[in-house]
Amino acid sequence: IGLYGVIASVVREQTRDIGIRMALGATPQQIRGAVLRTAMLVVSVGGAAGLVVALASSQLLTKLLYEVSPTDPIALLGAWALLLATGAAAAYLPARRATRIDPANALRSE
Repeated sequence: IGLYGVIASVVREQTRDIGIRMALGATPQQIRGAVLRTAMLVVSVGGAAGLVVALASSQLLTKLLYEVSPTDPIALLGAWALLLATGAAAAYLPARRATRIDPANALRSE
């Protein structure tokens, strides 16, 4: 929900820039891709930071886990993949909304 809100806010703030790009010939796929790349960069940095914290705190978690190693690569990769999928889903709606911006209205606003 937080990532959706952040990306939606970024798209709203960049309406004029997106409108200019569309007026200059950017396709909806290029606009959608740019928004999704931005979101995936944020998700990747957050995932890397989370992985570092998880590995650093693995000794504290050892006593809480039952028959699972805190550094289990399958569990860590599964959590990372779930994070990426959730991030992509959260960013898709603002990315799709960005492709529907009318260049003429975007340039007239502000």
